[in-house]
Amino acid sequence: MSVWIEELLPIVVLLVVITVVIGRLPRVHLGHSDDFRMRRILNWLPLGLTYAFLYMGRYNLTVSKLAFEEMVAPDGGALMGNNDFGLIFGIGTYVYGFSFLLNGPLTDRLGGKFAILVGAAGSAVANLLMGLGAWTLLNHGPGAEFVAQHFVAVYATLYAVNMYFQSFGAVAIVKVNAPWFHVRERGVFGAIFGVLISLGIYFAFDLGDLILKSEGLGLTWVFLMPALLLAVFWVIDFLIVRNTPGEAGLMDFDPQDASSDDDDGPPPPAIQVFKRMMRNPIIVTIALVEFCSGFLRQAIMQWYRTYAKQTDDLLGLKGTFVYENWGMLLCCAGILGGVFAGTISDHLFQSRRGPVAFLLYLVMLLGSVTLCFVYETPVVGWLVVFMSMAVIGVHGMLSGTASMDFGGKRSVGVAVGIIDGFVYMGTAVMSFTYRGLLPKEQLDDQGVLMGPATDPDNWIAWPLAMVPIALIGTVLTRRVWNATPMKAKPQALEKEAA
Repeated sequence: MSVWIEELLPIVVLLVVITVVIGRLPRVHLGHSDDFRMRRILNWLPLGLTYAFLYMGRYNLTVSKLAFEEMVAPDGGALMGNNDFGLIFGIGTYVYGFSFLLNGPLTDRLGGKFAILVGAAGSAVANLLMGLGAWTLLNHGPGAEFVAQHFVAVYATLYAVNMYFQSFGAVAIVKVNAPWFHVRERGVFGAIFGVLISLGIYFAFDLGDLILKSEGLGLTWVFLMPALLLAVFWVIDFLIVRNTPGEAGLMDFDPQDASSDDDDGPPPPAIQVFKRMMRNPIIVTIALVEFCSGFLRQAIMQWYRTYAKQTDDLLGLKGTFVYENWGMLLCCAGILGGVFAGTISDHLFQSRRGPVAFLLYLVMLLGSVTLCFVYETPVVGWLVVFMSMAVIGVHGMLSGTASMDFGGKRSVGVAVGIIDGFVYMGTAVMSFTYRGLLPKEQLDDQGVLMGPATDPDNWIAWPLAMVPIALIGTVLTRRVWNATPMKAKPQALEKEAA
């Protein structure tokens, strides 16, 4: 019991920190009533927690690798080695990246509540099936031999299905919140968005690791727990979440974003909106920045613990505070990055997102260059946590906030689909890049890791590959320094339709 109390204490501390941070965020006074603000919290909080549990059901694959890589495959290698993980994760993120072509327009047509319900339900089922696959392998149940022999194909398929439904999450949360937040409030919402992302990362890594190490739960529940939580929050979202203030019995208002002059009549066709967005240099630049963010964020999140574990005999990183509390530190880094980015965007740069993204990308560039020289020292863990603070701040600011501003509340589904799609295209490129560059694992007769992966010198490609991506992101963010949303004109839309 004392072990569980010790492990669960960080969760309590994090929840207190998050509550205090959100409560201390500066308010932009726009005349909202207390009833409106309370109902808005009641709307985004369960929605945001659902998004956090989607994260838990997305990055649990990374946690499961710690167990799967110690299981011997029929060919004598690791059941899920570095190359296998890169392939499974890469396929899933490609599916996620292209899903916006369908899910963005669907969300704009059918609403954010529809999207979060579909996403949570689909991801819950996919995680349930991955959990059953793990149970079969561990207990030599029905089909265990088939799953073992075709492990990569089975889990690549299930994870791709999971990631298709996961792709509804970001579109849903931004679509629902666009009518509830004025453009001048969205920097603060970007901070909240960053907190929710960070909480999901904590659930995935530290809570997932706790489940993995528990004798009563273990590998199977790494997948079953998020499936269960998503099912619970599906019910809560169905009962509580509303797409607009009007649906909640309150007064709708003009958020002063890109669709402020474009609210009457049926929504324009999705292909028309998509073409208009892709002709918008700001949207395209933000999407390219987020491509870089996807590469850099996941290069850190997905590979640091694998690097630390596989090189532990020489570097001794596995038992360090950073390794053991990876999810908590990423969560804290994300909260600080999100709060910093959102607050200074609204209160120092007049709700412009570009300057904040540029400053944080400078941090990423300097951090990735430094990492090339210190990745074999104890400094590496704290450095990548600091870099995570910067990149999660950028991601919350651009995917969670700029997509609302420049897409407008009517077309935000397509806008966030484009931007978040590019995030995961960057993640997919990262995954396949490292699949080719990182050393392969080898196991001896007792299943103990040996070979090139245990030598830190063979991991130099890990920090080196981040440098050019961080440089490109820095240059691109400078190009949107002065970007602010322009209201769409009805005449322009009529001309496009003609």
